[in-house]
Amino acid sequence: MLKIAFDKSYKQPLAENHRFPMIKYELIPEQLVRKNICSESSFFAPPEISKKNAILTHGEAYYDHLLDLTLSKADKRQIGFPLTESLVKRERTISQGSIQNSQFALKHGISMNIAGGTHHAFKDKPGAFCMLNDQAIAANYLVENKLAKRVMIVDLDVHQGNGTASIFQDNDRVYTMSFHGEKNYPFIKQKSDFDFAFDDGTTDAAYLKALKYELPKHINIFEPDFIFYLAGVDILKNDKLGRLSISIQGCKERDHFVLDICKRNNIPLQVSMGGGYSIHLKEIIDAHSNTFELAQELFF
Repeated sequence: MLKIAFDKSYKQPLAENHRFPMIKYELIPEQLVRKNICSESSFFAPPEISKKNAILTHGEAYYDHLLDLTLSKADKRQIGFPLTESLVKRERTISQGSIQNSQFALKHGISMNIAGGTHHAFKDKPGAFCMLNDQAIAANYLVENKLAKRVMIVDLDVHQGNGTASIFQDNDRVYTMSFHGEKNYPFIKQKSDFDFAFDDGTTDAAYLKALKYELPKHINIFEPDFIFYLAGVDILKNDKLGRLSISIQGCKERDHFVLDICKRNNIPLQVSMGGGYSIHLKEIIDAHSNTFELAQELFF
Protein backbone atom coordinates (compact mmCIF):
# COMPACT_ATOMS: atom_id res chain seq x y z
CA MET A 1 0.00 0.00 0.00
CA LEU A 2 1.16 3.53 -0.81
CA LYS A 3 1.69 5.30 2.53
CA ILE A 4 1.11 9.06 2.47
CA ALA A 5 2.05 11.50 5.23
CA PHE A 6 -0.71 14.00 5.94
CA ASP A 7 -1.87 15.98 8.95
CA LYS A 8 -4.49 18.71 9.31
CA SER A 9 -1.74 21.02 10.56
CA TYR A 10 -0.33 21.10 7.00
CA LYS A 11 -2.98 23.72 6.16
CA GLN A 12 -2.35 26.92 8.13
CA PRO A 13 -4.51 30.06 8.16
CA LEU A 14 -3.09 32.83 5.99
CA ALA A 15 -4.30 36.19 4.75
CA GLU A 16 -6.81 35.81 1.92
CA ASN A 17 -4.52 37.37 -0.67
CA HIS A 18 -1.38 35.43 0.36
CA ARG A 19 0.48 34.01 -2.64
CA PHE A 20 1.03 30.61 -1.00
CA PRO A 21 -1.92 28.29 -1.85
CA MET A 22 -2.30 26.66 1.58
CA ILE A 23 -5.71 25.28 0.54
CA LYS A 24 -3.99 22.69 -1.66
CA TYR A 25 -3.10 20.63 1.41
CA GLU A 26 -6.80 20.15 2.04
CA LEU A 27 -7.80 19.61 -1.59
CA ILE A 28 -5.11 17.12 -2.67
CA PRO A 29 -6.08 14.37 -0.18
CA GLU A 30 -9.76 14.92 -1.00
CA GLN A 31 -9.09 14.50 -4.72
CA LEU A 32 -6.93 11.42 -4.23
CA VAL A 33 -9.76 9.67 -2.38
CA ARG A 34 -12.52 10.97 -4.64
CA LYS A 35 -10.74 9.69 -7.76
CA ASN A 36 -9.89 6.35 -6.09
CA ILE A 37 -6.18 6.99 -6.44
CA CYS A 38 -5.85 5.92 -2.82
CA SER A 39 -8.06 5.19 0.16
CA GLU A 40 -8.31 6.84 3.57
CA SER A 41 -6.18 4.02 4.97
CA SER A 42 -3.24 5.18 2.85
CA PHE A 43 -2.81 8.31 4.96
CA PHE A 44 -0.92 8.47 8.23
CA ALA A 45 -0.62 11.44 10.59
CA PRO A 46 2.99 11.86 11.75
CA PRO A 47 3.88 13.14 15.22
CA GLU A 48 6.22 16.10 15.60
CA ILE A 49 9.89 15.40 15.00
CA SER A 50 12.18 14.90 17.99
CA LYS A 51 14.93 17.40 18.70
CA LYS A 52 17.46 14.57 18.39
CA ASN A 53 16.51 13.93 14.77
CA ALA A 54 16.05 17.59 13.85
CA ILE A 55 19.54 18.60 14.97
CA LEU A 56 21.18 15.91 12.86
CA THR A 57 20.63 18.55 10.16
CA HIS A 58 19.92 21.89 11.85
CA GLY A 59 21.94 23.79 14.42
CA GLU A 60 20.69 23.33 17.97
CA ALA A 61 20.58 27.05 18.70
CA TYR A 62 18.58 27.74 15.53
CA TYR A 63 16.18 24.91 16.32
CA ASP A 64 15.64 26.18 19.88
CA HIS A 65 14.99 29.72 18.65
CA LEU A 66 12.48 28.36 16.13
CA LEU A 67 10.57 26.44 18.81
CA ASP A 68 10.67 29.41 21.19
CA LEU A 69 9.55 31.79 18.41
CA THR A 70 12.62 33.92 19.12
CA LEU A 71 14.15 34.06 15.66
CA SER A 72 15.61 37.41 14.60
CA LYS A 73 13.41 39.86 12.72
CA ALA A 74 15.45 39.20 9.58
CA ASP A 75 14.90 35.45 9.85
CA LYS A 76 11.17 35.94 10.46
CA ARG A 77 10.94 38.05 7.30
CA GLN A 78 12.69 35.32 5.31
CA ILE A 79 10.00 32.78 6.20
CA GLY A 80 7.16 34.58 4.45
CA PHE A 81 4.56 33.27 6.93
CA PRO A 82 3.60 34.65 10.34
CA LEU A 83 5.75 32.73 12.85
CA THR A 84 3.42 30.94 15.28
CA GLU A 85 3.44 27.83 17.45
CA SER A 86 1.02 26.26 15.00
CA LEU A 87 3.34 26.93 12.06
CA VAL A 88 6.31 25.40 13.90
CA LYS A 89 4.19 22.35 14.74
CA ARG A 90 3.37 22.06 11.04
CA GLU A 91 7.04 22.18 10.08
CA ARG A 92 8.02 19.59 12.68
CA THR A 93 5.17 17.31 11.59
CA ILE A 94 6.12 17.53 7.92
CA SER A 95 9.74 16.67 8.75
CA GLN A 96 8.74 13.64 10.79
CA GLY A 97 6.43 12.63 7.95
CA SER A 98 9.37 12.51 5.55
CA ILE A 99 11.38 10.41 8.02
CA GLN A 100 8.51 7.93 8.26
CA ASN A 101 8.11 8.07 4.47
CA SER A 102 11.72 6.92 4.15
CA GLN A 103 11.04 4.01 6.49
CA PHE A 104 7.96 2.97 4.50
CA ALA A 105 9.87 3.36 1.23
CA LEU A 106 12.50 0.89 2.41
CA LYS A 107 9.67 -1.64 2.82
CA HIS A 108 7.41 -0.81 -0.12
CA GLY A 109 9.65 0.97 -2.64
CA ILE A 110 8.01 4.39 -2.35
CA SER A 111 6.24 6.64 0.15
CA MET A 112 5.03 10.22 -0.21
CA ASN A 113 4.37 13.38 1.75
CA ILE A 114 1.40 15.62 0.88
CA ALA A 115 3.63 18.57 1.83
CA GLY A 116 7.39 18.95 2.31
CA GLY A 117 10.11 19.90 -0.10
CA THR A 118 11.25 22.67 2.25
CA HIS A 119 14.53 23.02 0.42
CA HIS A 120 15.23 26.70 1.19
CA ALA A 121 15.88 25.95 4.87
CA PHE A 122 19.60 26.08 5.70
CA LYS A 123 21.32 24.53 8.69
CA ASP A 124 20.99 27.71 10.76
CA LYS A 125 18.41 29.87 9.02
CA PRO A 126 15.05 29.69 7.25
CA GLY A 127 14.28 30.58 3.65
CA ALA A 128 11.17 31.27 1.60
CA PHE A 129 8.29 29.28 3.20
CA CYS A 130 10.85 26.84 4.67
CA MET A 131 12.06 26.47 8.28
CA LEU A 132 13.12 22.82 8.62
CA ASN A 133 14.50 21.00 5.58
CA ASP A 134 12.41 17.82 5.57
CA GLN A 135 14.28 15.84 2.93
CA ALA A 136 17.69 16.81 4.31
CA ILE A 137 16.50 15.73 7.77
CA ALA A 138 15.25 12.39 6.45
CA ALA A 139 18.44 11.82 4.44
CA ASN A 140 20.60 12.42 7.50
CA TYR A 141 18.31 10.16 9.53
CA LEU A 142 18.85 7.29 7.08
CA VAL A 143 22.62 7.72 7.00
CA GLU A 144 22.97 8.22 10.77
CA ASN A 145 20.93 5.08 11.47
CA LYS A 146 22.80 3.06 8.81
CA LEU A 147 19.61 2.51 6.82
CA ALA A 148 21.28 3.89 3.69
CA LYS A 149 24.88 4.46 2.68
CA ARG A 150 24.54 6.69 -0.37
CA VAL A 151 21.58 9.03 -0.69
CA MET A 152 20.62 11.18 -3.67
CA ILE A 153 18.27 14.18 -3.54
CA VAL A 154 16.68 14.99 -6.90
CA ASP A 155 15.15 18.46 -6.69
CA LEU A 156 12.91 19.33 -9.65
CA ASP A 157 11.17 22.33 -8.10
CA VAL A 158 11.53 25.42 -10.30
CA HIS A 159 13.56 27.10 -7.54
CA GLN A 160 17.05 25.86 -6.70
CA GLY A 161 17.32 23.88 -3.48
CA ASN A 162 19.81 26.31 -2.01
CA GLY A 163 19.37 25.19 1.59
CA THR A 164 19.78 21.54 0.66
CA ALA A 165 22.88 22.28 -1.41
CA SER A 166 24.45 24.21 1.47
CA ILE A 167 23.67 21.56 4.10
CA PHE A 168 25.36 18.78 2.10
CA GLN A 169 28.15 20.80 0.49
CA ASP A 170 30.92 18.80 2.20
CA ASN A 171 29.06 15.51 2.63
CA ASP A 172 30.10 12.68 0.32
CA ARG A 173 27.26 10.43 1.52
CA VAL A 174 24.51 12.65 0.09
CA TYR A 175 24.49 13.75 -3.57
CA THR A 176 22.39 16.79 -4.42
CA MET A 177 20.90 17.48 -7.86
CA SER A 178 18.85 20.57 -8.70
CA PHE A 179 17.09 21.32 -12.00
CA HIS A 180 15.69 24.85 -11.78
CA GLY A 181 15.00 28.12 -13.55
CA GLU A 182 18.17 30.15 -13.98
CA LYS A 183 16.47 33.47 -13.22
CA ASN A 184 14.18 32.21 -10.48
CA TYR A 185 14.59 32.71 -6.74
CA PRO A 186 17.05 32.30 -5.08
CA PHE A 187 18.96 34.91 -7.02
CA ILE A 188 22.21 33.91 -5.31
CA LYS A 189 22.48 30.17 -5.87
CA GLN A 190 24.38 27.64 -3.77
CA LYS A 191 26.48 24.89 -5.35
CA SER A 192 24.78 21.49 -5.54
CA ASP A 193 26.73 18.42 -6.59
CA PHE A 194 24.94 18.95 -9.90
CA ASP A 195 22.96 21.99 -11.01
CA PHE A 196 21.08 22.43 -14.28
CA ALA A 197 19.63 25.89 -14.91
CA PHE A 198 16.87 26.31 -17.50
CA ASP A 199 16.24 29.46 -19.51
CA ASP A 200 13.00 31.37 -19.10
CA GLY A 201 10.20 29.85 -21.18
CA THR A 202 11.75 26.36 -21.42
CA THR A 203 9.14 23.96 -22.82
CA ASP A 204 8.53 20.22 -22.44
CA ALA A 205 10.96 18.93 -25.07
CA ALA A 206 14.05 20.76 -23.82
CA TYR A 207 13.22 20.14 -20.16
CA LEU A 208 12.65 16.41 -20.57
CA LYS A 209 15.67 16.00 -22.84
CA ALA A 210 17.96 17.42 -20.15
CA LEU A 211 16.38 15.39 -17.36
CA LYS A 212 16.43 12.11 -19.29
CA TYR A 213 20.09 12.59 -20.17
CA GLU A 214 21.43 13.82 -16.84
CA LEU A 215 19.53 11.83 -14.21
CA PRO A 216 20.49 8.31 -15.39
CA LYS A 217 24.08 9.44 -15.84
CA HIS A 218 24.37 10.71 -12.27
CA ILE A 219 22.57 7.70 -10.81
CA ASN A 220 25.14 5.50 -12.55
CA ILE A 221 28.01 7.63 -11.24
CA PHE A 222 26.88 7.94 -7.62
CA GLU A 223 25.02 4.61 -7.28
CA PRO A 224 22.56 5.73 -4.58
CA ASP A 225 20.75 3.19 -2.43
CA PHE A 226 17.99 5.70 -1.63
CA ILE A 227 16.54 8.69 -3.53
CA PHE A 228 14.53 11.67 -2.31
CA TYR A 229 12.49 13.37 -5.02
CA LEU A 230 11.16 16.93 -4.73
CA ALA A 231 8.29 16.98 -7.24
CA GLY A 232 7.43 20.68 -7.36
CA VAL A 233 4.80 21.60 -9.93
CA ASP A 234 5.87 25.25 -10.15
CA ILE A 235 7.50 24.37 -13.48
CA LEU A 236 4.06 24.76 -15.10
CA LYS A 237 3.48 27.49 -17.68
CA ASN A 238 0.80 29.25 -15.63
CA ASP A 239 2.79 29.33 -12.38
CA LYS A 240 2.90 32.78 -10.77
CA LEU A 241 6.38 32.27 -9.28
CA GLY A 242 7.95 30.14 -12.02
CA ARG A 243 9.39 31.22 -15.36
CA LEU A 244 9.23 27.95 -17.29
CA SER A 245 6.54 26.81 -19.75
CA ILE A 246 5.95 23.15 -18.97
CA SER A 247 2.56 21.59 -19.72
CA ILE A 248 0.57 19.40 -17.34
CA GLN A 249 1.43 16.43 -19.55
CA GLY A 250 5.12 17.37 -19.54
CA CYS A 251 5.08 17.57 -15.75
CA LYS A 252 3.45 14.14 -15.60
CA GLU A 253 6.05 12.71 -17.99
CA ARG A 254 8.77 14.16 -15.75
CA ASP A 255 7.29 12.38 -12.72
CA HIS A 256 6.88 9.13 -14.64
CA PHE A 257 10.52 9.19 -15.68
CA VAL A 258 11.83 9.75 -12.14
CA LEU A 259 9.55 7.18 -10.52
CA ASP A 260 10.16 4.62 -13.25
CA ILE A 261 13.95 4.86 -13.13
CA CYS A 262 13.84 4.30 -9.37
CA LYS A 263 11.49 1.36 -9.75
CA ARG A 264 13.59 -0.25 -12.50
CA ASN A 265 16.78 0.15 -10.48
CA ASN A 266 15.22 -1.01 -7.19
CA ILE A 267 16.08 2.27 -5.48
CA PRO A 268 13.65 3.16 -2.64
CA LEU A 269 12.08 6.57 -3.16
CA GLN A 270 10.59 9.26 -0.92
CA VAL A 271 8.58 12.03 -2.61
CA SER A 272 7.75 15.49 -1.22
CA MET A 273 5.41 17.76 -3.15
CA GLY A 274 7.26 21.09 -3.13
CA GLY A 275 5.95 24.25 -4.76
CA GLY A 276 3.04 25.00 -7.04
CA TYR A 277 1.60 28.49 -7.53
CA SER A 278 -0.40 28.32 -10.75
CA ILE A 279 -3.00 31.00 -11.38
CA HIS A 280 -5.43 28.08 -11.70
CA LEU A 281 -5.84 26.19 -8.41
CA LYS A 282 -7.28 23.15 -10.20
CA GLU A 283 -4.08 22.88 -12.23
CA ILE A 284 -2.00 22.69 -9.04
CA ILE A 285 -4.22 19.97 -7.56
CA ASP A 286 -4.31 17.95 -10.79
CA ALA A 287 -0.54 18.13 -11.30
CA HIS A 288 0.19 17.00 -7.74
CA SER A 289 -2.47 14.27 -7.95
CA ASN A 290 -0.81 12.91 -11.09
CA THR A 291 2.34 12.19 -9.07
CA PHE A 292 0.40 10.05 -6.59
CA GLU A 293 -1.48 8.27 -9.37
CA LEU A 294 1.79 7.37 -11.10
CA ALA A 295 3.18 6.01 -7.83
CA GLN A 296 0.19 3.69 -7.53
CA GLU A 297 0.48 2.55 -11.17
CA LEU A 298 4.22 1.90 -11.10
CA PHE A 299 4.77 0.47 -7.61
CA PHE A 300 1.55 -1.28 -6.54
